[in-house]
Amino acid sequence: EFDFREGTVTQLQSAMATGELSAEQVVRHYYRQIAQHNRRGADLRAVNQLLPLDEALAIAQELDRERAQGSTRGPLHGVPVLLKDNIDTGDGLANTAGSLLLKAHVPGQDAFLVQQLRAAGAIIIGKANLSEWANFRSTASSSGWSSVGGQVQNPFDTTRSPCGSSSGSAVAVSANLIPLAVGTETDGSLVCPAAINGIVTIKPTLGSVSRSGIIPISHSQDSAGPMARTVRDAVYMLQAMLGADATDSASYSVSTDYAQHL
Repeated sequence: EFDFREGTVTQLQSAMATGELSAEQVVRHYYRQIAQHNRRGADLRAVNQLLPLDEALAIAQELDRERAQGSTRGPLHGVPVLLKDNIDTGDGLANTAGSLLLKAHVPGQDAFLVQQLRAAGAIIIGKANLSEWANFRSTASSSGWSSVGGQVQNPFDTTRSPCGSSSGSAVAVSANLIPLAVGTETDGSLVCPAAINGIVTIKPTLGSVSRSGIIPISHSQDSAGPMARTVRDAVYMLQAMLGADATDSASYSVSTDYAQHL
């Protein structure tokens, strides 16, 4: 039986390639983990919303069919992903920024980076909790708290800060609720929660990952980035998120294949 504990994207891909696992089984496992420890069990409060399970399974089954026909889209094929809850999706999930004011704010289309991830075979299953408004509320706001999701808990010591604002994304990866997540940073919101919760992140150069479809703070600093358990997994995810986006004035095309330099 596959051991999901601290499982990496590389290990998941290997297991799916040999038939030991299917994308459907992987999705079911992480939904169970979230049900067990997000609002009960460890009560980590790292996840704000999930796509209905049947919808996520339908996506997984289609990706399993592609694999069975000899076609895979890359290292993220069939791998579940959580997005920080300030990123647009066109699948019926709200983009709340953690605020009850936006609980009914349902975007009509995916953010550009979400389109890129889906094209790479990632399964977007839901939204991760965050510091409300990405911590852009006051100089004394609580790191990792939102009115939608409550207080994100540090999985190593619940009396300690999980750091913000991408705390839900970091904790979900760290606590084995998801293999990969997307966070965003204006000033430390990727690197701080990654460091505090013992995972890996990359803060991309401004414009290499499109900012369109992300609730903004600073035009000159905002960037979305991957959150993973290993450098290799973070690089795979970053590679999938790259791409020139005509709707983002800072966006540009990156020709380097970073995975080749691992």
